[in-house]
Amino acid sequence: MVALVAGWLMHRITDAWVGHAPVISWGQPLLLVVIAVILAWVGWSTYRSRQSAEARIEPHQAVNRLVLARACAVVGALAAGFYLGYAVSWLGIDVELAHQRLVRSLVAAVAGALVVAASLLLERACRISDDDTDA
Repeated sequence: MVALVAGWLMHRITDAWVGHAPVISWGQPLLLVVIAVILAWVGWSTYRSRQSAEARIEPHQAVNRLVLARACAVVGALAAGFYLGYAVSWLGIDVELAHQRLVRSLVAAVAGALVVAASLLLERACRISDDDTDA
C-alpha cells in the first residue's frame, strides 16, 4: 500500500516540481520480466536438484536462495505497487502521453507481480520436507 501511494504521489510531485511526469519506457517492465524468468529458472533448478539423489544442493546454497527469494518478493511487491499507483494516477486524465504511461505502468505492475510469483516459487523450492529432516 505504501508503494501504491508513493507511485500515485510520484505523478503529482514531479508534475508540480519539474513540470512533467516521468515517462515509463519498455525497458523497465522488460527488466522485471527478465528477473522473473531468472528467478523461475533458479526455482525450477533448485526443485530438480532437491528431487535428484545425485545432484543435492548444499544447505548454505538453499539458504542463500531462500534469502534471494524473500528479498526479490519484497522488491517485486514494491515495484508492482509503485507502478500500479503510478498507473492509477493517470486514470481520467486527458493529456498527451497519458494513455501510454497508463499502459506501460500497468504492464510494469504485472511484471512486478510476476517477480513476486517467481520468488515465491523459488522460496517453495527451498523448503525442507519432512523426509529430508529424518536423514
